[in-house]
Amino acid sequence: MNASSEISDRLRIAVLGAGTTPRARARQYLSTIARLTDHYELCAVCDRDSSLLQEVSDEYPIESCFTNIRSLFEAQRPDVVLSLTPKDSHIVTALTAARHGAHVLTEIPVALTRRYADAIARTCMENGVLWEIAEQVWLWPRERLKQRIVERELLGKVSHARLSYLTGQYHGFSGIRALLEGNADRVLGYVGEVETEPYVAYGGEAESSIQWESGIIEFSGGATCLFEKPPRIFPSSAHAYPTGWQIEGPKGHLTGDRLTLYRTDEPLDLLEHFTNHEGERVLEAVRVETDPPVVWENPFIQYGIGSPDDVSKASILTGFHDAIVRGTNPPYGVINGLKDYELCLAIRESARRNNQWISLPLGEPTDLERQIEREFVRRYGHDPIEETDALLDTPFGRSATLWPFAHWL
Repeated sequence: MNASSEISDRLRIAVLGAGTTPRARARQYLSTIARLTDHYELCAVCDRDSSLLQEVSDEYPIESCFTNIRSLFEAQRPDVVLSLTPKDSHIVTALTAARHGAHVLTEIPVALTRRYADAIARTCMENGVLWEIAEQVWLWPRERLKQRIVERELLGKVSHARLSYLTGQYHGFSGIRALLEGNADRVLGYVGEVETEPYVAYGGEAESSIQWESGIIEFSGGATCLFEKPPRIFPSSAHAYPTGWQIEGPKGHLTGDRLTLYRTDEPLDLLEHFTNHEGERVLEAVRVETDPPVVWENPFIQYGIGSPDDVSKASILTGFHDAIVRGTNPPYGVINGLKDYELCLAIRESARRNNQWISLPLGEPTDLERQIEREFVRRYGHDPIEETDALLDTPFGRSATLWPFAHWL
């Protein structure tokens, strides 16, 4: 069954990328999909490494395994394709899946450039399929509770936000934007680079420097966000400015996992409550003891899904399932994906223009996007939009074309 045929409530999903270790993100997704039996049937997994395919097929109820995407689509007609392959490959896998009539779910960011994102969105529309981006941060249980606290106006009108994020800062922007009113109007950015002790980057590059970023983002709802990507080496966890975000209004603030209301000046922790489900300790709810309490309840207890990131994965998967079945828009989608990624691009473009304010949404391609697209063609020899098929057998690695120019993962 594909998008052009009748859609049943249980969708056939194919996963691209088996994950190199048991703790890999792809394995976590496979575990979550295998539990969501009301929503999905795991019809296929595709990976170049046949030994990894053997590992996952021994553990999960997978109908078929493939070592290349061509053979997958020759043998299967999945309803949904989830791409968990390296970042540079997502445009190739997304365009290929959409052209075969499959709904598309890709890992973050929305795309390497906005031109690439537009090509995927347009191809999905032309083929009558939906596209969702697997952004998880705004769906973490404590973030969902924070969103309810803001909705109940316990802070008053949020006026100020602070965000520190190491890399992949579109994650942090998704978390912050879910707590603020309105859209980002304009951005002021600064970028620098400092020398470091030698280290090996995420993609295996030998490095001796790291880039930092700082910015001010003004929102139409009146809030201002101060952003910093500190010069911290990934994946070091020790730093003066740990990843996190805070928001403040006239009645109180949310800092980390704590709510402070100024009328009492008494900090209240965001508390996790657990239950036992078939012998497993599973998150039941997150709450804060205001009067009355604000509570977010885990809707996935019956599936034994309870860790924060697994809850977010289940939210992404079930939200996309429901959008397909009901014919509605995906919960996050290309619109939100572009809003978060545009903030990253706008900070860079502001710095390039000697720290000028940049209005949003962005217009023509930024200098960084042009650099990324040139690097993509230099590395792989083809434009991914016009020559997608020529890239289907390309061995994409962890090192993304984002890294040389921005030190983004």
